[in-house]
Amino acid sequence: MGLHEVNEGIQTNRKRKRLGRGLGSGLGKTAGRGSKGQKSRNGYSRHPTFEGGNLPMVRRVPKRGFNNRFARTVYAINVGELNRRFDGSQPITPELLRSSGVVKAVCDEIKVLGDGEVTKKLQVVANHVSQAAREKIEKAGGTVTVVAARRTPDERVEALQAGQS
Repeated sequence: MGLHEVNEGIQTNRKRKRLGRGLGSGLGKTAGRGSKGQKSRNGYSRHPTFEGGNLPMVRRVPKRGFNNRFARTVYAINVGELNRRFDGSQPITPELLRSSGVVKAVCDEIKVLGDGEVTKKLQVVANHVSQAAREKIEKAGGTVTVVAARRTPDERVEALQAGQS
């Protein structure tokens, strides 16, 4: 087989099968549905979780836990990562972290953790900073500023209640 023969015989726009158009079509009489049974009837559609009469998996698996709609999502980043990615010439803000692609996930708050070494004077602006991270940044001559989150859980509850009333 040569490379020019790979797509030979493949039809991109194939004619659709015309079901139930006489015995000569090959799909007449029962129109490819077989004879008798629930699946041969008009209007039949199987439920997506149907497993042939077995108890469906979605009902067999126990339901556990709880998903808190008001929980804040916190993205954690280490000082070693900040030291590696930034030169310290400008403040490292949550907006800068999002725009530079360091924080890819959708999150409400950013927390700086103390894993790694700091060799540059970093100006860190974050929602939360661990004690170890604060000590390492200040030891290297940098500054740490803690700012409020975009929306606190209380503000989320207030917004939800305002929408309901």
